[in-house]
Amino acid sequence: MKSFARICAAAVLTFALGACATVDRYGAAGDVHALLVAIRDNDREAFDAHVDRPALKREIEARLLDETQKSGMDHGASALGALLARPLADIAGDVLIQPQVFRLVAESYGYSPAKPLPGSLVIGNSLRAVGDGRVCAPRKKGGPCLLMFTKDNGRWRLSGFEGELSELRTRP
Repeated sequence: MKSFARICAAAVLTFALGACATVDRYGAAGDVHALLVAIRDNDREAFDAHVDRPALKREIEARLLDETQKSGMDHGASALGALLARPLADIAGDVLIQPQVFRLVAESYGYSPAKPLPGSLVIGNSLRAVGDGRVCAPRKKGGPCLLMFTKDNGRWRLSGFEGELSELRTRP
């Protein structure tokens, strides 16, 4: 009887955790949709409301630091890279974290100004809870995460970009 109770408790816990993940996905979907509208319309104010710029800049800085360590530079060059990582991340963040840059990312998902945006239900189905209170948008179903969203003051905001930094560019 105790093992049955444990199985039931485990099943309830699993269901509850799964339900939380589902709530996160569908809760985030409305804000992700609003971000897509801001990107499509090149609405800087709405875009900024749905983007965690400091988190994205920290991510860029961490990637720059990682690259300097991987590159096999001598100690002096590596130290210089570490020293310049934050100012370079600030500059890169100011240049790259803009609606027109993320328009190309959105187009890689199949969204374009010429097509209507999917509704929140469709977006919620494509999002995936990642287990730490964040949700991600993979480029394709079951694929690796590309965009990360974190809930902040009741709003889901873009907080991470898992793609190649070279994807963050404007149209030539």
